[in-house]
Amino acid sequence: MSNDPLLQPYQLKHLTLKNRLMITSHEPAYPEDGMPKDRYRAYHVERARAGVALTMTAGSASVARDSPPVFNNILAWKDEVVGWMKALADECHDHGCAVMIQLTHLGRRTRWDKADWLPVVSPSHEREPSHKAFPKKAEDWDIARIIEDYADAAERMKAAGLDGIELQAYGHLMDQFWSPLTNDLDGDYGGSLDNRLRFTFETLKAIRARCGDDFIVGVRYTGDEELAGGLTREDGLEISRRLKDSGMVDFLNVVKGHIDTDAGLTDLIPVQGMRSAPHLDFAGEIRAATQFPTFHAAKIQDVATARHAIASGKLDMVGMTRAHMADPHIVAKIMRGEEDRIRPCVGANYCLDRIYQGGMALCLHNPATGRELEQPHVATRAETKRRVVIVGAGPAGMEAARVSAERGHEVIVHEAANDPGGQVRLTAQTSRRAEMIQLIQWRFEECKRMAVEFRFNSFADKEIVLAENPDVVIIATGGLPHTEVLAEGGALVVSTWDILSGDAKPGENVLIYDDAGDYAALQAAERIAATGARVEIMTRDRSFAPEVMAMSLTPSMRELQKRDVTFTVTWKLDAVRRDGNSLLAVIGSDYGGVSRERHVDQVVVNHGTRPLDDVYFDLRPESSNLGEVDYEALIAGHPQKMTRNENGNYQLFRIGDAVAARNTHAAVYDALRLCKGL
Repeated sequence: MSNDPLLQPYQLKHLTLKNRLMITSHEPAYPEDGMPKDRYRAYHVERARAGVALTMTAGSASVARDSPPVFNNILAWKDEVVGWMKALADECHDHGCAVMIQLTHLGRRTRWDKADWLPVVSPSHEREPSHKAFPKKAEDWDIARIIEDYADAAERMKAAGLDGIELQAYGHLMDQFWSPLTNDLDGDYGGSLDNRLRFTFETLKAIRARCGDDFIVGVRYTGDEELAGGLTREDGLEISRRLKDSGMVDFLNVVKGHIDTDAGLTDLIPVQGMRSAPHLDFAGEIRAATQFPTFHAAKIQDVATARHAIASGKLDMVGMTRAHMADPHIVAKIMRGEEDRIRPCVGANYCLDRIYQGGMALCLHNPATGRELEQPHVATRAETKRRVVIVGAGPAGMEAARVSAERGHEVIVHEAANDPGGQVRLTAQTSRRAEMIQLIQWRFEECKRMAVEFRFNSFADKEIVLAENPDVVIIATGGLPHTEVLAEGGALVVSTWDILSGDAKPGENVLIYDDAGDYAALQAAERIAATGARVEIMTRDRSFAPEVMAMSLTPSMRELQKRDVTFTVTWKLDAVRRDGNSLLAVIGSDYGGVSRERHVDQVVVNHGTRPLDDVYFDLRPESSNLGEVDYEALIAGHPQKMTRNENGNYQLFRIGDAVAARNTHAAVYDALRLCKGL
């Protein structure tokens, strides 16, 4: 048996977990009609097959009608969930993976205008800033009803053959009872800590009465709200002891912080540019104080940190949830001695941010996650070896090279720069986003392992490409900044790329016109503001930086709000004129009838990119498909067999920003679904 601490079995009550790695409860928002159907099951089974010991489904499966999901949660209050959960559990069990589910009532952390339009309920009328619903203060019949709802849901999960459940108690109804900030009830459920915990222990008692003492039950809870007037570290330690001493709880899953605001949520679940494993030591303190099974996850994104968590005795089971979204085969690679081949989680948080905006979880640089039914995590070998020439080594080109090589093709990549990376290399120059370069580094190492030939400092034109005698040509040349958005004065502005690359020196009084809403404007603002300059970021949108999304916006806002930075929405830049030694910015509005002026010394425009596509159009006339893509075949996962030119000697495709300005996920998804069929 391996001496690796991560590969040692763990005995949780009667359940033997085959190693110390788990996927903690999370909701990837894959349910259909509130049920974990084929897509949901395939996602968990992929990770079970690869060797993870425990997969925890459903970040907050809803136990009651008046806990309507706000991000497509599983509806555990419906009887039909039993069959779907049984299918998932059975298939994961076939691979030796235990399965649990997290159950909750959201309390105030939802909206009244979802599902059945029932009142939101909580132990006070205090509104949660994130979801903004003013709750009804819980009455005795609400409490009794919800306790039964929990017991009913737990009984369904036992009937489905799950190994256990976890109750959610951070930011949801259960710990809304715990916290003095959200509980101002009189009587048995308010006031003292004993009273505030009463709802939890009555719920546990009801679950035990239905499911028996052998069924595994844990609690995922905050041990310190880190809010003035809220639960303190000392409260958390006392609650931990009481949960253990109750005899009704089998494990503690500890978090630290609060989730009622975007900033609080981001501190509890840290993102890119924030410290790794910030709450691990705290979880270790809970375990030391209780000597009780303790689980934890919070930006434990690398195997070395996970191994330390177990070897040091801080945790019994370590969660690597977002890391398993990036690479579902972590355990298998550890066991094969291929730890260096694990696809790294770069902390971009595209997964969670999408959920909180109503989408399903997708990994920024693993487009197969959540698409296990359609896209492969490992491409199959092609029947016929082909010569594939790729122009451009940004994320799209690198993914095309990796997947094509995995298919067994001969792959040649031309790149005009002396290193791979494209726009990602520019993005990663900001220290807070430096982790992004790992998505290029990982692909580069994988490509080198598979003997992909790279030709750097090669500005490939038509003649250079055709000299390679290709069977397939893929243009992944990306795009260049587009700043021609003004009625007047386009030559007087610079792009965000100019600022980030150092080609333009930051001014002292700067207007950034952000008409793309992505990271580039934020990064330029940070770089300029760090010099002490005055910065105004302006957008015609109703919201600021909408493409960045809530949690990923938090570190930027913290940096920019320290500086002399102003945020202006619903105004647009119409023109720029010289005015002596300064610039005059003419400001208009889509709402009409108004105009303003600003005197600044620099104007920066962020308006995305336009395709760098000359070589594509030069190659198009001699290609067999004339550059055409069969979208039906692409979506269905079939090879591209389009022929528009019988005399053509090669297929021609373009991907990523060489088609249109999008994001990194779109670029690698283009490459995967095209190249898996070559």
